[in-house]
Amino acid sequence: MPFQKFAEEDRRLVILRHLAEDQDYTVNSSILQSALEVWGHSISRDRLHSDIAWLTEQGLVSYDEVSSVYVTKITQRGLDIANGKASVPGVKRPGPGA
Repeated sequence: MPFQKFAEEDRRLVILRHLAEDQDYTVNSSILQSALEVWGHSISRDRLHSDIAWLTEQGLVSYDEVSSVYVTKITQRGLDIANGKASVPGVKRPGPGA
């Protein structure tokens, strides 16, 4: 697998897992961008918004655009992916015990 594809799939999983850990399953893109930095994904806000749009197309998240920020909420399907109960091409599957 090319590194770019591996990084993309991992980035999408990190987004879903961060949303899954939030009390109301909702996080804005500014905080998501900071969370991705912690996990080694230094990307532009534009790239993050593209990932959020892709995750929305897959039915894994929904979002509302507020100014230049996407307020993003995980769906039940996205929660299942984040917890390893389901999988979808384009998102890294979490390892055992994750």
